[in-house]
Amino acid sequence: MQEDPERKCIVTGESQPKAGLIRFCLSPDGMMVPDVLGRLPGRGIYVTASKDALEKAGTKGLFSRSAKQPVTLPDNLIGLIETQLARRVADYISMARKAGDAICGFEKVKDWLNKDKAAVLLQASDGSERGKDKLYPPDGPDSLIGCLTAGELGLAFGRERAIHAALAAGRLTTRVVEEAARLSGVRGMTVKRVGRRSAGKDTKDE
Repeated sequence: MQEDPERKCIVTGESQPKAGLIRFCLSPDGMMVPDVLGRLPGRGIYVTASKDALEKAGTKGLFSRSAKQPVTLPDNLIGLIETQLARRVADYISMARKAGDAICGFEKVKDWLNKDKAAVLLQASDGSERGKDKLYPPDGPDSLIGCLTAGELGLAFGRERAIHAALAAGRLTTRVVEEAARLSGVRGMTVKRVGRRSAGKDTKDE
């Protein structure tokens, strides 16, 4: 399996795999454009996918220094990156759903957890803590994603809102985990819940 190439963050000066960075490109009119998909032409400028690093890059003139010329930044740069990443995560979850590897709804998710079919548990960041505490992620690292809102998670399942969802193991799930890690960093979020337990019935949270 080919390793993810590394790039240097202009804020920390450290090299790391591209999966943990946000790529930027300079447009012809001098605008520094976030390239979440990593497809825009031109030399890439990379910043660690964290709220602190992005804020420092924008306020300390590090984009201009790296580009070796004055640059303009989009309004609400971090919000723009958040929106693009959230959509990317939802798109991958939607693809997994169409492949039969993603489900939502408390009872369906609990069933997958009990049957060891779920590799990753997803819970909306703005969902009821009472409801979320009734489900615990599978064993292993990166098994809980909590950076999406109920509306963003619902988008992946063609509904207005979703609080609980689960992913089976697979290539698309790996991509969801990678993109969700970037989104969590940009949103300054950390998820600490560990352990394995599922119990109870919740009639409110879907």
